[in-house]
Amino acid sequence: MIRILILILIAVPTLEIWSLITASKAFGWLPTLVLCIFTGVFGAWLARREGLQIFKLAEMQLSRGQLPTEAVLDGICVFAGGLLLLTPGFFTDIAGFILVIPYTRGIAKIFIRRWFRRKLHSGSISFFKRW
Repeated sequence: MIRILILILIAVPTLEIWSLITASKAFGWLPTLVLCIFTGVFGAWLARREGLQIFKLAEMQLSRGQLPTEAVLDGICVFAGGLLLLTPGFFTDIAGFILVIPYTRGIAKIFIRRWFRRKLHSGSISFFKRW
């Protein structure tokens, strides 16, 4: 697992730098910079809006005595997507928008649930009780 994390920490910034250099050669450095700033600002606004909606939904579910499991998963996705949108680069922006926009977030949540179930059934994830 640590090897995969190290690979991601090396590969993603390298890919982002390459894409920014390529875009600045194709469109110029100023439009590339403006696009990076725009996606960061727009992404932060969108993540905040979606996060507030999810918070209200969780609050409503809790007031009805329901567990807000979907809202918690949505909140995790929106938080991760917001962080990715604040990171400069085109590929992280695409991943961030996928996690923040409700329609595409639903597709991502299917994969997250499958991954979590596999980890739970294989014993990779365990829950500990404090003594």
